[in-house]
Amino acid sequence: MDNVEIRSAGGMEPTAFGVVRPYAETLAMVAASTLVGIFVAPRWGNSPVDLLYLPAVLAAAGLYGLGPGLVAAVASALTFNYYFTAPYHTFRIASPQDIATVALLFVVALVTSQLAARMRAQALKAQRNAIRNSTIAGLARRLLSCPSQEQIARVACRELGRLFDCNAVLMAGSPEPKVIAAKPSHAALTPSDMVAAAFAIDAGKPTGRGMATADATEWAFYPIWTDTVVLGAVGLARDDGLPPVPFGQRDLLGNLIDQVALALERGRLEAEARSVEELRERNRIRSTLLSTIGQDVSPRLTAISGAIGQLRRSGSADKEPVSTIGAEVSKLQQYLSNLLEIGPDAEQKPVEAGSVTIDLLKRTVARSGTEIHLTPKEYAVLAELAKYPGHVLTHAHLLKAAWGPAQENQTEYLRVAVRSLRQKLEDNPSKPQLIINEPAVGYRLTGG
Repeated sequence: MDNVEIRSAGGMEPTAFGVVRPYAETLAMVAASTLVGIFVAPRWGNSPVDLLYLPAVLAAAGLYGLGPGLVAAVASALTFNYYFTAPYHTFRIASPQDIATVALLFVVALVTSQLAARMRAQALKAQRNAIRNSTIAGLARRLLSCPSQEQIARVACRELGRLFDCNAVLMAGSPEPKVIAAKPSHAALTPSDMVAAAFAIDAGKPTGRGMATADATEWAFYPIWTDTVVLGAVGLARDDGLPPVPFGQRDLLGNLIDQVALALERGRLEAEARSVEELRERNRIRSTLLSTIGQDVSPRLTAISGAIGQLRRSGSADKEPVSTIGAEVSKLQQYLSNLLEIGPDAEQKPVEAGSVTIDLLKRTVARSGTEIHLTPKEYAVLAELAKYPGHVLTHAHLLKAAWGPAQENQTEYLRVAVRSLRQKLEDNPSKPQLIINEPAVGYRLTGG
């Protein structure tokens, strides 16, 4: 969808020619109907002539709106009166029948023009909505394929700059405002621009060029909101110094920025889920390594310890070296025992999540001190969430942990288990505070 279509949907200021043209063409259609009537009247009389004006009224109202439609209705009645009612070529009417005919023509033309204008307004509204929805869907589709914050920012700047024919920057708000991407890439912000951007992020309100809050910058900054926090800001500026987004297009811009916010939030959650997967894989490798050490080293240390015992009993070896070796072997055995005890499967203390206590070592779950019975699958899901509290775990991660790799695409299994957990553990299951859903990504356990 190119920027011409977007601007037409938003409503640019019409030129003088654009204002006059619909009325001129309306009068031309009425004149054409009159010429046809002059040809028809001598052969079939004046009765069918009044119907010749209705197509002109319908066309004017349907193509140009209510104003030209009303002009067509008035012009049709006056023209019919002037050319086809006695006395001819005057605006006086001698016959009551002709008065009724002209009045009826005017009323029919007036009603017809209003109906046609209303249909045109609905058609234009539907067209604008279609263009708007297509634009939003197009941006969302492009952002969906971006795996990182930087790529999302680059695509957002490129598309917003193209749609609104302006320069664009996207800024992150934490820990302090900084430019992530810009179009063109060499676009630079002055100190006053940075101040305006920081205000937009901190206050969560648009600021800059064309806004009431600040005009000391050439840029207009719009905050990027999620449900609870401002992630950053989008800055737009035109080379000619005019406001980058006309007032009629700000709703469209707001919807586009919402898509950018969704993409950034999705990227953040997916990055967090990937980090949890990496942590889980490291824990698995560590657990495997520790298990291997225990299986491989412990028997050998036991064998050495037994050999030392035999040497001591036989008395065939020097006591001092044998004693030293025995002491070192004992230290190695203790070290190995301590190392195995700190493995990932040896949980140190219960996990507290609001009023819920999850003891992974004893495999118990309590709510406000009362033990809660969970099914094996429910416990498996909750235990996996409790291993990484505050982190998002993907649907596939939880399904693989609770049901095995063969079921990692069966998200309905997971939804049923989470719904049951909320019924047993949440104070208000319809407004969960313990197990939070991250749409299209997974779930996380919070302290609620």
